[in-house]
Amino acid sequence: CPSCHAKRLAIWTQWLDTTLLAPVPHRQVVLTIPKRLRAYCLYRRRLLGEIARVAARTVTAAIRTLTGERDLAVGIVVCLQTHGSRANWHPHLHLLVTDGGFRPDGTFVTWPAHDAARLTEAFRRAVLRLFVRLELFDEDQAAGMLTWPHSGFHVHTAVWVPEDDRAFATRLARYCARNPVALERLTYDRAAHAVTYRSDKSEGPTAGTETVDPLEFLARVLVHIPDKGHVTTRYYGWYANRPRGMRLKATPAAAGPPAIAPAPRLAPTEVARRWALLLQQIFEVDPLACPTCRGAMRVVAFITQSSVIDQILTHLRTRAVPAPHPGARSPPSTRAPASRSPARAPRLAADAPSPG
Repeated sequence: CPSCHAKRLAIWTQWLDTTLLAPVPHRQVVLTIPKRLRAYCLYRRRLLGEIARVAARTVTAAIRTLTGERDLAVGIVVCLQTHGSRANWHPHLHLLVTDGGFRPDGTFVTWPAHDAARLTEAFRRAVLRLFVRLELFDEDQAAGMLTWPHSGFHVHTAVWVPEDDRAFATRLARYCARNPVALERLTYDRAAHAVTYRSDKSEGPTAGTETVDPLEFLARVLVHIPDKGHVTTRYYGWYANRPRGMRLKATPAAAGPPAIAPAPRLAPTEVARRWALLLQQIFEVDPLACPTCRGAMRVVAFITQSSVIDQILTHLRTRAVPAPHPGARSPPSTRAPASRSPARAPRLAADAPSPG
């Protein structure tokens, strides 16, 4: 019910503001999966929770790797959304993440760099590995999806919340956990028996309005009702229930805000090296290790021209194809070729019997 859900969101966001969210900067991270995987989440609802755990581990590993501190605790609030702009089936994740992590002494270290492309690649590899582990895919299917030019996975990290803007943080949390249906965008034509639903996007493939039969619209809305016992809002890391309970027992309630340590300034080569460590955790292969001598490689240039990239890849594929190995030659024939002229035919020996 949109009305009941609005009341629940008001109570929940007030609890976030007064109890849960730490006075540190936050960042919204939105993670999307391709259409091929969305049907699995429709018929196996708990799968979206497994993907949420994978997303939390990937974001935590990214922050720990870029800060160089393995003991950081990252606070993550995950909202599982299953609807798109037109109340269609579109499962994805909204994460409200602390823009950094907490040391064991309570000091907060900010997230030094954000690279959505590499974070997307790490999330894609982790999700495909999850599908293989759950025996939903085999190794060949997962490897085939890795070759797609457009993977369908997407990570968005552009929305940042400063530590002193609590109102914006609560509005953002309310948006992440919003209801699948917005009543202000819904109209019903009683005479025509049609429901018109307006998208919240002004441009793109999901913009505009859509008019459907009332029963079809009800069926579309019903698929967003979670199963019994299925939790759609989850907490990880610093915001998980057990760490919060341990902090409440160990720290007085009147403790002040944590000290914020600025992130170290990283050179571009250092950022690439630390992202390589993150990808090594996902791929289980060091991307900066030479496959021939196992020595350490370094980035010398970035090639962005498609024609040059195609030329290099074509050259590498040509070198990779092994040359055909000639087989064993047959012994020389003692018969004269049929095309040899009679003048050059071999003469018979004098003591040889004449033919015929």
